[in-house]
Order: sequence, then C-alpha cells, then structure tokens
Amino acid sequence: MSDHIKGCLKLDKSYHYGNIDERIYGSFVEHMGRVVYEGIYEPEHPLADAEGFRQDVMEFARALHIPIVRYPGGNFVSGYNWEDGVGPREQRPRKLELAWNSTETNQFGTNEFINWCKKTGTAPMMAVNLGTRGADAARNLVEYCNMSDGTYYSDLRIKHGWKESHNVKLWCLGNEMDGPWQIGHKTAQEYGRIACEAAKVMKWTDPSIELVACGSSNSSMPNFPEWDRVVLENTYDQIEYMSMHIYYEEKKNDTSDYLASGVDMDRFIRSMISVCDYVKSVKRGKKDIYLSFDEWNVTNAEQWEEKKKPWEIAPHLGECKYNLADAIVTGSMLNSLIRHSSRIKVACQAQLVNLLGPIITDSKGNAWRQSTYWPVFYASNYGRGKSLMVISESPKHSTASFDDVPYLDSTAVWNEPAAEITVFAINRHLSQAMELDIDLRGMGNCRLIEHIELSHDNIKACNTPDDHNIVVPKPGTGGVIDEGIFTGMILPHSWNMLRFSIEP
Repeated sequence: MSDHIKGCLKLDKSYHYGNIDERIYGSFVEHMGRVVYEGIYEPEHPLADAEGFRQDVMEFARALHIPIVRYPGGNFVSGYNWEDGVGPREQRPRKLELAWNSTETNQFGTNEFINWCKKTGTAPMMAVNLGTRGADAARNLVEYCNMSDGTYYSDLRIKHGWKESHNVKLWCLGNEMDGPWQIGHKTAQEYGRIACEAAKVMKWTDPSIELVACGSSNSSMPNFPEWDRVVLENTYDQIEYMSMHIYYEEKKNDTSDYLASGVDMDRFIRSMISVCDYVKSVKRGKKDIYLSFDEWNVTNAEQWEEKKKPWEIAPHLGECKYNLADAIVTGSMLNSLIRHSSRIKVACQAQLVNLLGPIITDSKGNAWRQSTYWPVFYASNYGRGKSLMVISESPKHSTASFDDVPYLDSTAVWNEPAAEITVFAINRHLSQAMELDIDLRGMGNCRLIEHIELSHDNIKACNTPDDHNIVVPKPGTGGVIDEGIFTGMILPHSWNMLRFSIEP
C-alpha cells in the first residue's frame, strides 16, 4: 500500500465563475456573551482607546481586512429597541435581554458601532427588529442613520453628536424568523408580509440601500426550503438577497465525518440557488436573487458554558476552544463560499471575538488568535479576484453522513491585476499525506511564491491562554514546477495555501 494518496487539480484562467465579492469575508458582532462587552468594547482595559474600543482586538480584526460586519444580531435584534442604544450613555436604560437571558446595559449602540467600523476599516451591515417591532421602527432607523439632516431622526443623530450620516448600505430584515426560539417568531407568510412592508418604507426612505430577507435558519429546519419559497414570493420585488445560516460541530468524536461538513454546505447552497431561481421563474422576474450567508461557523455544544446566575452582563457563553480540526472545517466552509461566489455576495463568520470567535480574550486582559483565525486571514487577504472553475480529482471515501467525499477539497482564485493565482487545498485524510499535482498550463508561466500550511500531529491541538502558537501557519514543503505542472506534498489533516505568480 502506498504511504500517500494523490490529488490533481487543473486550472485555466479562461474558465471562472466571475469576480468574488469581497463581502464574503465579512464578520458578525452581536450583543451576545462577551462579543461586545469585554470583546470589542471594554473602557477599563489598559489597551482601550478614548472611546473604549480594545486596540488589541481591533488590530487582529484589521489584519483580517474584514469588508463588512453584521450588527446587532442575531437573536438579540428581535427584542431590541434601537432607541435604547443612542443618546447620552447615562440616560440609556438597562434592560432584560430575553434572547440570551442576560442584562443589556446599552452602553454600546448604533453610533458606537459605526465609529468602531470606521476605526477598524470595515463597513456596517445593520439588522432591524421584525420580531417585536415592524416597518415603522425600521424606517425610522434608516432615517436616523442615512439622512443627512432636516428631519426628526437625522437631527436627533446630529444632537447625539454625529453630524455626518452613517450611510449604511446593507440591511437585514430581521433574523431567523422561522425559528420557534426567536422572539416574535412568525410563519413564512406572516414574516413575508411584514418583511415586504418594512422593505418598502425602508427603500422609500433611502432608495440606495440593499436588503436581505430571512431564509431558513439552517438546512435541517423542517420547513426548508418551503419557508424560503413563501418568503421570497412575498419579497422578490423588494430585496436583493436571501440569508443563509449554518453551524457545524464534531459529533460522537467522528472527526472524519466532521471534516466532510463542506459537502453539506455545498448542498445547502445549491438548494437555495434553486429556490431563488424557481421564484424568479414564477414571478417572471428579470433579476437574480443573491445569497447572504450571514451566519456561518463551527461550534462545540459541549463548550457552551452555562451561566452561574441569570441576567448577568456579558456572560461567558459559547467560548469554544477551537482545534486544528475546527480550522480545517473553517477552511472548507470558506472554499464553499468561494466556489459559489457567483451567487453568494455576502457572508459573515459568526462571531468575531470570544463567543465562537477566531479572536478570544481572557479575564487577565490578554487577547489571542485561535486556530480558526488563520484560514479566514489567508482567504481574506489572498482570496480576492476571480473564482476559478477547478477540475479536481482525488480518492474518495464515505463517512457516517456522506458518501463519495473527496479527500481533496480545493478552490483557486485568480488575482488578475496582481498576476497571481492562489490555491486553497485541504487534505481530509487523517493519516496519509497527499501528493498534489496542479496543472497550471492554462494560467501561463507560473512560479511558486509561497506554500503556507496549517497542520499539527494532533488534530485536536489548539492554542491556549498560556501558548498562543500551538496551531499557527508555517511554511510548507513547496514543490517543483515542470512543464507547467506543479507537484508537491500536503500533510494529512491539513489546510494549505499555495500562491503562484504568473511570469511575463
């Protein structure tokens, strides 16, 4: 038996899915756990700036070059009155927050978030409450954020200290309204009607904005994809995007099955595209509905800590300790987003810090990057350009949930202005290395710039408060290019980036 398996890729710059929208590398900040308080905002921290923003967390976020951040939820938004989070802090109310059984101090709200976005170098993606509220509150928030002056809510923003409009261009029409856990849960028809009416007045207030309607909360919901069809038939004329959410976790200690999660994500995306195209046909419409995958991540239910008492402020909730397997699945999910970037135009890893975060902080004031940070870092920095149609061959295997899973999971991006090709390649095999051949003859005369790998002998290895560098990127073994074909080796259970330049 061979001591390694073999995978092959073929790339040609004439065959691509089009330009990748940079917003697929977005993130998410919700008033949940320690994402906001003790995450991005902690005025008492020694590294906080004058506005209370933690500079260590901000620097890690800046390095990701996040183009857009969704806010303020999430389940939180379905019970949120946006007016509570604006105006003088000393006048803002403390309220019971029912989505996460905590106390919301409202010391961080819309205007603070906008300032944080500006300092971090990202753009806001705002959500409106369609759980306990509706069209009126939604259009008022658009007026508050986007009108320059001369109206009640724009002048109120100016009174609060923000003269320039926030100019928020992307808005979510609620969150996961199909879920019984949601405050103000609705049927598809109920939600479709309120979303339609809210969308109308929001766009009458500012015709330049784009809107995202709630799709199914995940692919296992019993009413998927019927929910999506009904909602879209109500909102097709008003919206640009349907949302998608998914979280994966390792179950029954079955790592092989977990590493194949990207197969399910691909299926979910294809199903949603089919629903959108069906409704377009029924409506005899002219526009495509695009997808906003505005919640995606890996999780670990066993690591969701229970609060010691109810109504805490910023409880320690869902602070998963991510290992190498989690990072590999994160990379596979990014590959799915890139593969389907002709229809997915927005995506948000949920969340940015602490709860499910690639960035984590502790009570001692430290911050560090988890294993899942690194695939996002490299995809965001080097996965911009055209998504190439990759012809891929590798041995396949079956898992508890999936059949015919290729050991090689890969995507490729052509950055034409920089004359570079980036290949993201995952070896799902738990014990055997992979000899990887990449046929680059369709790309021109190429040279390997770098091979970066994320690997460890122990697939359950993770970074810790005492050692932040257990699972970190390192140079791979590279390879050789002979007559336009690159040949190299990638390790078992590893994530890899191979970057090539196109020589003149």
